[in-house]
Amino acid sequence: MPTQQWWKEAVVYQIYPRSFNDSNGDGIGDIQGIIEKLDYLKELGVDVIWLSPVYKSPNDDNGYDISDYKNIMDEFGTMDDWEEMLAQMHNRGIKLIMDLVVNHSSDEHEWFKESRKSKANPYRDYYIWRPGKNGAEPNNWEATFGGSVWEYDEQSDEYFLHLFSKKQPDLNWENPKLREEVYDMMKFWLDKGIDGFRMDVINFISKVDGLPDGEKVEGKKYVSGHQYFMNGPRIHEFLQEMNEKVLSQYNVMTVGEMPGVSPEEGKLYTGEERKELNMVFQFEHMDLDTQPGKNKWHLKPLDLRDLKKSLGKWQSELEDGGWNSLYWNNHDQPRIVSRWGNDKEYRVTSAKMLATCLHMMKGTPYIYQGEELGMTNIKFDSIEDYKDIETRNMYTERVIENGENPHDIMESIYTKGRDNARTPVQWNASEHAGFTTGTPWIKVNENFKEINAEKAMAEEDSIFHYYRKLIHLRKQHEVIVYGSFEMLYNDHAEIFAYTRTLGDETLLVVTNFSGNNHTFDSSKDLNNAELLICNYDTAEKESHSFHLRPWEARVYSI
Repeated sequence: MPTQQWWKEAVVYQIYPRSFNDSNGDGIGDIQGIIEKLDYLKELGVDVIWLSPVYKSPNDDNGYDISDYKNIMDEFGTMDDWEEMLAQMHNRGIKLIMDLVVNHSSDEHEWFKESRKSKANPYRDYYIWRPGKNGAEPNNWEATFGGSVWEYDEQSDEYFLHLFSKKQPDLNWENPKLREEVYDMMKFWLDKGIDGFRMDVINFISKVDGLPDGEKVEGKKYVSGHQYFMNGPRIHEFLQEMNEKVLSQYNVMTVGEMPGVSPEEGKLYTGEERKELNMVFQFEHMDLDTQPGKNKWHLKPLDLRDLKKSLGKWQSELEDGGWNSLYWNNHDQPRIVSRWGNDKEYRVTSAKMLATCLHMMKGTPYIYQGEELGMTNIKFDSIEDYKDIETRNMYTERVIENGENPHDIMESIYTKGRDNARTPVQWNASEHAGFTTGTPWIKVNENFKEINAEKAMAEEDSIFHYYRKLIHLRKQHEVIVYGSFEMLYNDHAEIFAYTRTLGDETLLVVTNFSGNNHTFDSSKDLNNAELLICNYDTAEKESHSFHLRPWEARVYSI
């Protein structure tokens, strides 16, 4: 059996504070708003809260551009509020992991203000500065939010690197002084009593020497330079140093957000003997409804066989020594019930099915705020109602600059835009869904009278109570946490089924990713099998088979 650890047995709940709960009526979620809802999260049964950034920030990228790592954003409250929140979480037996955003800072951080003063400034080398090349940028890389990764600074006649927004200059991890500053900041929060970190794009911190040009693409001025900064040459060295100097001194959990990571690399990052991280967020399954070789806005329908192949591969590759994080949703992804479920007539059933499929796999499950209510994607009529920098930049580039059809672009935004996840949590059926007494910073989804927490808690068969049961089952059955994984029905286009086995207990997990009826034939004898959970009221079976209804999920203990 794998080594037992508290973070393997935990269920994590992500709070995106701006959209969670507003306590003071300014339309923006805040720390006191989180404190107000801790009993709700205790009732849900989660063990850990991952809190998206609450540090001081000018909010160019909603807090992922940090101007002071040791202070709290005014909109969210004060350090006293934060300390009260941590104490209140710990009083309820809930742990807290904070976001660690150290690939880049804000351009309003004191380090960067100093850095841009002159080439001789002691902070110059905290960032990545380069002279231009032939009167243009130092290389041809494209930034995540569009345009060049380089911004020209007149004062010193050089360019600085920003893989994201131009207000998010990349930190220079080659500089040992910068690394010590980061470790000092991590200890500052750990000494306050937090229980770990979720690390933002942490596999981007090591760049290839010389920052060479990306492969040219006809008709494109800027191209991907991913191979030169994803999983770079010193990444494992940096993470091992971070572990040795900081993480190993505390009993904490760590999860690294890692776009472009493979299972082989995932094993290196999460292997216990390697002393780097506990788990990674990989994105392979999140790209399966994107056209091959294109960015996320170029849509294609999901082929379930691709999903099974991808998730199955990660399950088997990290079976020994590594560890998976399990998620469908976060602040950067659309709502799963709208994406791969049916958010109309089968919203409740398909949301429960998707939860079952995920929570019974091997790894630590993450729930994103509102997922436990079956919150859906949003369709704003106008681009003006969208707040996300990535969405707005893409619209500007493709519609306003390139003259593409706005209707087609809006369809992509409805499907994949990050604001799908960022509309306020729907607490009740009152105005603005009970999120605020003021005007919300982003509009509330109009379906809040039908979909809200108050209603879900009152209804026995709601998605909320189904999540409670899934979390409770995890506490009762070690096999859910530590059992081995085996995929069944590999080639079936609509059934996702697998077993989990530990000692003499086997779980059979069968889920139907469609609105069609199917028959499931089992090699296992189901006569004495116990039905642990099902998203329909009744579940009849034969000795080796049963009938699957639309979006049905069943878990048997055999």
